[in-house]
Amino acid sequence: MARIAFHLEIQDGKRDDYREWHDRVPEELERAYLDSDAGLETYSVFEKDGHVFGFMELEDPEAIKEVQAESEAQADWDEIMGDILEESDDSWMDEVYRMV
Repeated sequence: MARIAFHLEIQDGKRDDYREWHDRVPEELERAYLDSDAGLETYSVFEKDGHVFGFMELEDPEAIKEVQAESEAQADWDEIMGDILEESDDSWMDEVYRMV
C-alpha cells in the first residue's frame, strides 16, 4: 500500500469558500477516484489557517494521478479550486518518516 500526501495554500479571504465546497464535493469526483484502478483505501483532507494537507493510501499512485490529469470531474473541480487555492507547480510531498 502506497501513501502519498500533498500540501496546498488557500488564498487570503477564501478559507470559508474552501470549506463550504468540501461540504459538497461532487459525487462525480468521488466516483472518478473510487472507480479508478488506483485501489484508493483512504483519502483525507485537513485544513488549518489556510494550509491544506491531503493524505491518500492506495495501491497505485500513478493511477490516481492519471485520474487527476484526465477526469472531467477533476477538471471541473480544479476550475472551482483555481479561484480559491494559491497556484502551485508541485504540491506532492515526499514521505520522510513512518513509524508503523
